[in-house]
Amino acid sequence: MTDKPINWIGSSLEDISSFPENTRRKAGFQLRLVQRGEEPTDCKAMSVVGVGVKEIRIRTEDAYRVFYVAKFEEAVYVLHAFQKKTQKTSKMDIEIGQRRYQQMLQYRKSKE
Repeated sequence: MTDKPINWIGSSLEDISSFPENTRRKAGFQLRLVQRGEEPTDCKAMSVVGVGVKEIRIRTEDAYRVFYVAKFEEAVYVLHAFQKKTQKTSKMDIEIGQRRYQQMLQYRKSKE
């Protein structure tokens, strides 16, 4: 099976690129699993963001998160990547994920 391509929504690629190197490497490894149709080693559903959205949890000296959607045949969509500063995901990060989820749906509709 070939890897699904990744479509980066909004500034998600730049956001991951700004992670510290070891965190970026871990995020890349987890996304590669997703591209191959496998589950990341630490993830959870984030239905508050959108249907089918999951969150990769990366723990280094800090906590980082990557929201993605992998339920579509054509690609993995990365919606948002950020450093988590508190126990609870911030309202702002959830809203960014929700906005980008809508952008992803619009993008997919325009490709039909």
